[in-house]
Amino acid sequence: QVQLVESGGGSVQAGESLTLSCTASGITYSAYCMGWFRQAPGNEREGVAVIDSDGDTKYADFVGGRFAISQDKAKNTLYLRMNSLTPEDTAMYYCAADQCLRGGYGRAWFLRARPNVINHWGQGTQVTVSS
Repeated sequence: QVQLVESGGGSVQAGESLTLSCTASGITYSAYCMGWFRQAPGNEREGVAVIDSDGDTKYADFVGGRFAISQDKAKNTLYLRMNSLTPEDTAMYYCAADQCLRGGYGRAWFLRARPNVINHWGQGTQVTVSS
């Protein structure tokens, strides 16, 4: 059984940074994607960043070089370092995981996927950015 547990959310001022963590257990896929999605009130859940089992990454256009996704396989932990935060980044951030094809197609699929397509989700961690 896959479990994903996020931590690291909080309230910050615009321009500050936060690092989110997601501790994973039970992932046995040889090829997988793990990533971060976010959902603001009244908006659909959207992909933020993805990293695959080979360590290759892809980001949503709105990230604009401000965020960095990484993973520590020894600790089974996924990270999202977020810099230069703006109030528009305020949302609930979710960790997600699923098997996916290796390569760019798999990463793109994962980042664009509807929530009901991806099998494993964390409970979410709130990020609030004030101006």
